[in-house]
Amino acid sequence: MKVAIIGAGSLGQSIAKGLLKNNVVHTLYLTKRNTDSLSDFNVYKEVIITSDNVKAVRNSDILIFAVQPRHLKDILDHLKYKFKKDQIVISVITGFSLAKIENIIGNKHYTIRAMPNTAASVGQSMTCLSANEKGKQKIELAKTIFNSLGRSMVIPEEQLQAATVICASGIAFWMRLIRATTQGAIQLGFEADEAHELAMQTCFGAATLLKESGKHPEAEIDRVTTPGGCTIEGLNEMEHQGLSSSLIQGINKSFDKINQIKN
Repeated sequence: MKVAIIGAGSLGQSIAKGLLKNNVVHTLYLTKRNTDSLSDFNVYKEVIITSDNVKAVRNSDILIFAVQPRHLKDILDHLKYKFKKDQIVISVITGFSLAKIENIIGNKHYTIRAMPNTAASVGQSMTCLSANEKGKQKIELAKTIFNSLGRSMVIPEEQLQAATVICASGIAFWMRLIRATTQGAIQLGFEADEAHELAMQTCFGAATLLKESGKHPEAEIDRVTTPGGCTIEGLNEMEHQGLSSSLIQGINKSFDKINQIKN
């Protein structure tokens, strides 16, 4: 595939790393106004780094827009007459609806919104996808692209805001939980690097157990909680302190905030 990532910031670079790691691109254009931060990609023969968006569009079949939301309209206005008929336009930008994109470039393009997360760089993103009417013809190709970066799910566009909170913001939520576990382990006497490794691997193990077994989290919790034991004692104290409720409240606060972004 010939892919261009227009606006290779943090998320764009994560997508790029995942595509390169999984050898799914023939050429990969990375564009940015200041390309200095893209120097690490110079080692890849497939990558062309440029600040020229027009050049990237003209030489690519799949266009992934990862710019900041406030810049997308001007960029699309500048590029819309450069698009080719068979190109796929993918936006990974929060708060910019398919209707709003169509108002700029028209409805005759294969247009898809995708919401991956930064774990794309290590092939572990959870990506949600929605398409305009024409874009539905290419949704399987989009799934192939994003499945190479982890897992993907096609959902109605009205759920994309919620998916952004759970999957994209969710990376930060889980990082904070891992950090808290690390701090707890340090307090119990482990060195910082040991505590970090213990927390990371245990988190990874918990997620892998659920993924492989298909069980509900409570079923796995029951396996490690013995009557009068230390695990149930700790879990009950966490719940008394509001662990679950505070996480749910945080998710809802993020959702309230994202809905203040006009789409």
